[in-house]
Amino acid sequence: MRRYFGRKLLIYGLTFFVAVTINWMIPRFMPGDPVQSMLSRANVAQPAAVEAMRAHYTAMFGFDLPLWQQYLNFWGSLLKGDLGISIWLFPTPVSDVIIRAVPYTLGLLIPSILLSWFAGNRFGAFAARRKWLDNTVLPVGYVLTATPYMWLAILLAWALGIVAGVFPVAGAYGFDLRPSLSWEFLGSLAQHWFLPFASLFLVAFGGWAIGMRNMIIYELEADYVDYLRALGAPARLVRRYAFRNAILPQVTGLALQLGVLVAGALVTEIVFSYPGLGHLILQAIQNQDFFLLQGTFLFIVIGVLIANFVIDIAYVLVDPRTRTGMGGAA
Repeated sequence: MRRYFGRKLLIYGLTFFVAVTINWMIPRFMPGDPVQSMLSRANVAQPAAVEAMRAHYTAMFGFDLPLWQQYLNFWGSLLKGDLGISIWLFPTPVSDVIIRAVPYTLGLLIPSILLSWFAGNRFGAFAARRKWLDNTVLPVGYVLTATPYMWLAILLAWALGIVAGVFPVAGAYGFDLRPSLSWEFLGSLAQHWFLPFASLFLVAFGGWAIGMRNMIIYELEADYVDYLRALGAPARLVRRYAFRNAILPQVTGLALQLGVLVAGALVTEIVFSYPGLGHLILQAIQNQDFFLLQGTFLFIVIGVLIANFVIDIAYVLVDPRTRTGMGGAA
């Protein structure tokens, strides 16, 4: 297992290096001048003052240096935990801006990922044994899993927000409220949270339900199931073994789909103007904020890599065959 996790750490380390390098390159090859964008918001009329400010901020952000030196300085600052200063929200540090947005994104991602995976697998396993569910309700799963996150978010906002008027369609809480532990604020927070959560949950739920339904049917036709039935094992015990074997590919699928779910959360936040990392990315692009854009991407890359590594560990713990294979390889 030490060799296994050592290889995994090496792979994740190389992935992190390549992803962070691409993350650094993307903003710098985008069209536009971030310093000019910053000065345009300052409304300075005197040309001499504008040129002096341009030279000052260009040197401050290091844009006057060669690209190779900017790249080395980026890694040096990153190793110190310094993500730079936001151009859009100057002089606020990028880390402070991201810290304020992270709870909103995690509040959407963690419940939607865990609940959709658990509920989808349970429902798929149940539908595989019930013909009426398999023929009526489960086909809805095919529609859900083929639905883009953004399109479903827009549909829910229109149906439940604009037409029905049940849920708000913008922000994380009422615009007339301030964050507090009052029941009024928490209720408003839950109302604004529901539609973005439902958008992520429904799409993911459909995919997990279909995958588990297909895996259960496959497992119930396996030789070990026929052997258990021949020994007189009760149907409940047979289904339990089938579910345990069917859940393993779903754990792998969770690791593979994690990036898709994160991307879905980002575009869903944009639809609902939800103040998470997706909203920050949009604002950083519109305001040509290099440092905020690369800092947000960096946090997402680190989060996805850590989550995948945790899933790798969970897979080894869940499936004893992987540990046996490691021992044999050693």
